[in-house]
Amino acid sequence: MTKEQQKEQESLNLFYSTQTVIQKALAKLGYQNEMFDLLKEPLRLLTVRIPVRMDDGSVKVFTGYRSQHNDAVGPTKGGVRFHPEVNEEEVKALSIWMSLKCGITNLPYGGGKGGIICDPRKMSFRELERLSRGYVRAISQIVGPTKDIPAPDVYTNSQIMAWMMDEYSRLREFDSPGFITGKPIVLGGSQGRETATARGVTICIEEAVKKKGIELQGARVVIQGFGNAGSYLAKFMHDAGAKVIAVSDVYGGVHDPNGLDIDYLLDRRDSFGTFSQLFKETITNKELLELECDILVPAAISNQITAENAANIKAAIVVEAANGPTTLEATNILTERGVLLVPDILASAGGVTVSYFEWVQNNQGYYWTEEEVAEKLKKVMVDSFEKIYRTAQEYQVDMRLAAYMTGIRKMAEAAQFRGWV
Repeated sequence: MTKEQQKEQESLNLFYSTQTVIQKALAKLGYQNEMFDLLKEPLRLLTVRIPVRMDDGSVKVFTGYRSQHNDAVGPTKGGVRFHPEVNEEEVKALSIWMSLKCGITNLPYGGGKGGIICDPRKMSFRELERLSRGYVRAISQIVGPTKDIPAPDVYTNSQIMAWMMDEYSRLREFDSPGFITGKPIVLGGSQGRETATARGVTICIEEAVKKKGIELQGARVVIQGFGNAGSYLAKFMHDAGAKVIAVSDVYGGVHDPNGLDIDYLLDRRDSFGTFSQLFKETITNKELLELECDILVPAAISNQITAENAANIKAAIVVEAANGPTTLEATNILTERGVLLVPDILASAGGVTVSYFEWVQNNQGYYWTEEEVAEKLKKVMVDSFEKIYRTAQEYQVDMRLAAYMTGIRKMAEAAQFRGWV
C-alpha cells in the first residue's frame, strides 16, 4: 500500500478523520495537547442490549448505543439512527460532529448521538414501537431535557420520537416534551422541523453562490440522495429557479440536462426515497457525481468524493448535506482546484438548529409560527456561514478546517472556564 493509499484509507475512517481535523483546529487556535486529549473522545458511551418480542412470538435482542461527546457547554443533543450498519465508532464520531455543529451555530449544547443495529425496513410497526420504547428504558438514566436530548436521524421519524417521548414521560410520571425533538406537531413538535436540514443547506447554497458570483436562477444542480434532505432540497432549488439536472437514490440516478420534473419524482418515490426503478435509463451514483454542473450536493452517505474521483468533480461549489461525504484527501484536492466546499457540519446544521428551537418552545410552553422559525433559522445559518468563511480567509485554511475551528472554540473555552483543563 502506498503512502497516499494509506492516508486515504485512514481518512475513510470517520472517527479517525474527525480526530485528525480536531487536532489541527485546536493547534491553529493555540491550545495545548491536553485540550485535544479531552475532546478527542466522548466523555460517555453507553452500550445497551434491548430484548424485543417480535410479531411471530420470538424474542430478538438488539444492540444500541448512546454517545455523549462533551457537556461543558450544556446538555448534549443529537439524533438516534436505526440502521443495520450502526456501530460504536460511527456513533462516537457523529456525537463529536454534533458538538461541532452546536459550536458553529452557537447553541447551548454539546453533541450526542444514538443508534440501534437493526433494519427497520424489515420490521413491523409494532416491532418498531417495542424497540423504540425498549431503547428509552435502557438509556433513561443518562438522558432528559437537561441532560441529553435525542432527535430523529437515519430511518427514524416523528412517530418513533412520539413513542420515545411517551415512554420517557411514563418513566418520569410527568409529561416531558422537552426530552426529545422532531416530534409530531400535536405533541409539541416545531413548525418547520421536517424541512429544517434542507432549508439550512439551501441557505448555505444561496450564500455560496454569492461568494462565487453565480446566479442561483438557472444554475445547474446535482443532488446525490433523495431522502429527507435531498428531496426537500430538490424542491427548494427547483422553486428558487435553479435547474436540478440529476438526482439519485441508493440504486441509481436520473439525469436530464434541461432539468428534471421534481414534483413528479416527489410524488412517485416510496417512503425510503427510492424512485429510480420507475426509469429504464439510469446512471450510477459514481457517474452522477462527475456530471457537468454548477452546484453538487452529496446528500446520501459518507465517503462519496475520494482521492480517486475528486479531480473529476466538475462543480464550482460542493455543499455537503450528508455526513462525511468527502474524505480529507479529496477536500485538499477540491480546495486546491478552487472549488468552494461547504462542509457538512455547517451545511446540515439546520436540523439541530430547529431542534433547539423546538426544545426552547417546549421549555417555554409557547409556540412559534413557521415564518418565525424560518426567519430565525436564516439568521443563524447566514451568521454561521459568514463566520466560517471569514475564518477560512483569515487563517488561510480550507472551509472544513475553518468550520472545525469555529465549532470547537466554544467547547474548549467552556472546558477551560470549568477548570477541566
